[in-house]
Amino acid sequence: MQDDNLLIGAIDQGTSSSRFLVFSAKDFQLITYHQVPIKLISDQAGWVEIDPKAIIDSVVECIEKVSEYLAEMGLSHRNIKTVGLTNQRETSILWDKVTGKPLYNAIVWLDTRTHSTVDEMLAKCNNNPNYLKMECGLPFSTYFSALKIKWLMDNVPEVKEAIKENRCAFGTVDSWILWNLVGDKSVHLTDVTNASRTMLMNLKTLDWDDYLCDFFAIPKSILPQIKSSAENYGSINSGCLKGTNITAVLGDQQADLVGQLCWEKGSAKNTYGTGCFLLYNTGNDIVYSTHGLITTVAYKFGNEKPVYALEGSVAIAGAAINWLIDNLQFMEDIKDCEEIAESVKDTGDVYFVPAFSGLFAPHWNATARGYLNTFTLNF
Repeated sequence: MQDDNLLIGAIDQGTSSSRFLVFSAKDFQLITYHQVPIKLISDQAGWVEIDPKAIIDSVVECIEKVSEYLAEMGLSHRNIKTVGLTNQRETSILWDKVTGKPLYNAIVWLDTRTHSTVDEMLAKCNNNPNYLKMECGLPFSTYFSALKIKWLMDNVPEVKEAIKENRCAFGTVDSWILWNLVGDKSVHLTDVTNASRTMLMNLKTLDWDDYLCDFFAIPKSILPQIKSSAENYGSINSGCLKGTNITAVLGDQQADLVGQLCWEKGSAKNTYGTGCFLLYNTGNDIVYSTHGLITTVAYKFGNEKPVYALEGSVAIAGAAINWLIDNLQFMEDIKDCEEIAESVKDTGDVYFVPAFSGLFAPHWNATARGYLNTFTLNF
């Protein structure tokens, strides 16, 4: 096989869609991709779920479609030398290790049902939201996985029974995809970037922390093994890419940081999707913010030292435009928003705070709600 024909695959599983992209290994140019939308389930105010089966089915569909596209271009999926995986972070799935079936829908990162669980945890530490920050880098918030796991343990009988019988496995979306795509459906792994979003991993040891797990009463037996962001996670077990190794796993915002080549201390990226996330590379130093930013693992390549980051997290960004389209019919297509914004000289003192999932950094207020005010005849 000529080096010019070598390809790299990338699974990108996000909040609103799944994608599989193929790049040239020679110059990293995008060759082709396929994208499938993901249905969000919101049966109650503040609840946001995804069917875990829909996640894995969409990933498999994207891979198979891209194989077809490559064939139409005179290329072969067999030229894909390796695959990387990036995923929506914090979204939490519990499944049965024996049957491989989900015990409940995935609770999405922007779901706010756990505010009472947050209050319960705060009551244990004199209402100090940063009580565990030195260990895990994160404040108490509905955003992070430990609170979602705790809610599932307290409210879903199937989860309680599976834990009692040692059948329960927890994972963020990367773990769920790896479980289904790699090996014999018993590979229970995650990477340091995703683990750092759970409130259960110690930032210094990069391992599950006994004190943190005990604090939330979450058994370590349900947690995946933590690996670096760049190493062999195993080979894909079926389909057109059977035998191809997955050799990199990162949470989506950390993957953006790496993809934008923000590898030097002091470099930063800001990206806009469903939410908006700014990550600032702090090198090998763990830096704690006094202004509402969180501390997270940026990446760890193999045996190299981990690199950390400060993060400013905004829950709703692009999703606010979708809300304006779907609920207020402000425009027909998201592409129209730039033209509309440029058609007025100023905001007219109209303020829109899309706090549909509370406010993240720097306020960390799960009870905040969306706000739209100051209408005039010109609005």
